[in-house]
Parts: sequence; structure tokens; C-alpha cells
Amino acid sequence: MKLFYSPGACSLAPHIALLEAGLEFSLETVDLSTRSTGTGADFMAINSKGYIPALQLDDGAVLTEGAVISLYIADLNPAAALIPASGLARYQVLSWMTFISTEVHKPMASFFNPSQSTDWRTSVETVLAKRFDWLVAELGDKAYLTGEGFTIADGYLFTVLGWAGHVGFDLSRWPVLQQFQKRVMARPAVHEAMKQEGLLG
Repeated sequence: MKLFYSPGACSLAPHIALLEAGLEFSLETVDLSTRSTGTGADFMAINSKGYIPALQLDDGAVLTEGAVISLYIADLNPAAALIPASGLARYQVLSWMTFISTEVHKPMASFFNPSQSTDWRTSVETVLAKRFDWLVAELGDKAYLTGEGFTIADGYLFTVLGWAGHVGFDLSRWPVLQQFQKRVMARPAVHEAMKQEGLLG
């Protein structure tokens, strides 16, 4: 398998999942401004949507959309326990993946838009603050989103929260989230993913 990624972008979540699952894979960077890959390939020919991540399987098939890619990876190695195999617990992880995708990822990513007005930013900050207030209450004193076990949802949330410092969104109002970040960062697979992407010295 090959993961097409951009350092620190949402592709970091499936990158973490691949390492947590102990799977064999390769990496190829994508320049999002030129839509070319690290080997000079046209990324649009790989994923016509033009954005990362994309996971190219051994048979040449390509999966897109980060949440689905992470789910696929988790199901490749059930023993890694990145998502329950069945039952309500599985759907709880999927519920978190959907929440993060729609209510956290999209608003946070909007801060990277250079045309974002001051009023627009203020509105987005207000929405995110409400989401984070709710998230902190749900997380409580649990180690991870669904309890004591790390899942693909935790890797996804960690990835998106990591953008806060780059876009000037202060997380100090939510120390529970900052502690969550530190807890996830301490995982060897997470540390290795960030190292492979050049995010750590």
C-alpha cells in the first residue's frame, strides 16, 4: 500500500493508523499547490478530487477520504483494536469519526483560507468553542474518546487539534484537550508518524 500525504495535513490520521496497525506501506508526498507527487506523478490522475489523503492498494485501486481510509486500515488488522469489529461500540467510534470530520475538521481547516474575513473567523471560532466545550465534557477523565483504548478517532482528533497552533487558535481554554494531545503524542506510533513526516527533529 502507498499513502499519499502532505506533512501535518489530515493525511496524518491514516498515517498514524497504518503504524498503529503494524501494516507495511510506503509514503509519497503531494505538493498541494501543483498537485504533483514526490516522484513527479500527476496526483489528479491518482485522486481526481485533488486532495489528500489517498491510499493506493496493492492491486492499484485507490481509496480516498481520510475517515474511510482510517476505517479500512483498522479493519485490516482487528488485533490492533483500532475499532471494534461489531456492535454498538463500533458505531460509537464511527460517530466520533463523523463528528470530528464535520464539526471540527472543516471549521479548523477554514482558518487556512487566506480570504477568510475577520467576521467569518470570529463566527467559526464561536462554533468551534461550543464544539470543544461539548467535547471536553464528553471526554471527561477518560484517556481516549471511547474509554481507555486508542482508536482511529483519537488519531483523527489529534491530527486536527494539531493545526490550532498554526492557525492561531488558542487551545489553552481547554486543558483537557491539551492533555489529550500530550497523551496521544506519547504513543510510539504517533511519534514515528510525525517523525516520518518531518514534523519532529
